[in-house]
Amino acid sequence: MFRVSPRSWSILAVLVVGLLVLTYSATTSEPRASAVRQAAAEPLRDSPLPAGGTAQLSKCGVDDWPRPAPRGKDEQSRAPSLVLTSYGFYDPGPKTPGEPRFTVHAAIRTGDRPLLLDAPLAKGRVTLDLYGPHGEGVRASARGLTATVVDSGYMGKPVEVPASGGFRVDPGKELLLDVELPVGAVCPGHSLADVIKCSPEHTNDAADCPVLTLTFADPAIRAYRAGTTTGDSAAGSFSDRLVAVSMELEASRV
Repeated sequence: MFRVSPRSWSILAVLVVGLLVLTYSATTSEPRASAVRQAAAEPLRDSPLPAGGTAQLSKCGVDDWPRPAPRGKDEQSRAPSLVLTSYGFYDPGPKTPGEPRFTVHAAIRTGDRPLLLDAPLAKGRVTLDLYGPHGEGVRASARGLTATVVDSGYMGKPVEVPASGGFRVDPGKELLLDVELPVGAVCPGHSLADVIKCSPEHTNDAADCPVLTLTFADPAIRAYRAGTTTGDSAAGSFSDRLVAVSMELEASRV
């Protein structure tokens, strides 16, 4: 009678277990890998923000040119203009009231005529986009925001709406405003704290750093550019939007 030694049984057992593992891997790993690939490929969708506006998450990673295409005449005119004064992340810490936030500080300046803007300032007509360097694309994007008029450029306090119901920007003066970047508008992989970080982080090259674009739309802007009242049909060809870009490295494309 043929007899199998204990050592032979051990070898056969190892072979059988190995075949079972290979069979299981062949039948289960591919569907799981496919599921991971399918989940990763699924595009992000825009979503409403709690305080109003929309998180444009569908733009995450899209490598657009930071300055949007003009939607009317004189969009890049010097008057009126929107100027970025500063922006960044602020964390009050555990002992100070308030939540961490990313704030953009800007100013509206006019030309040789006063500019009258209704309050709330550009309600639901402010857009904020932040683009990563080196073709990374959009890191954060929100539309439908509202600007807040403040009394100073940094950590300013909101200004009460005048009795007239609007704000007046006189020649040689400026209207200071803040726009908050909602945390829900930050793309996956980033946070309010690191959305503006350069790559590499410690660099002296502007090309290594993100670009921020702020747009502000108001019918009064169109009327000002046209030199006429808001209801005049002649104003229709002029842009109603002010656009500020933190830095534009290719001046030929501006």
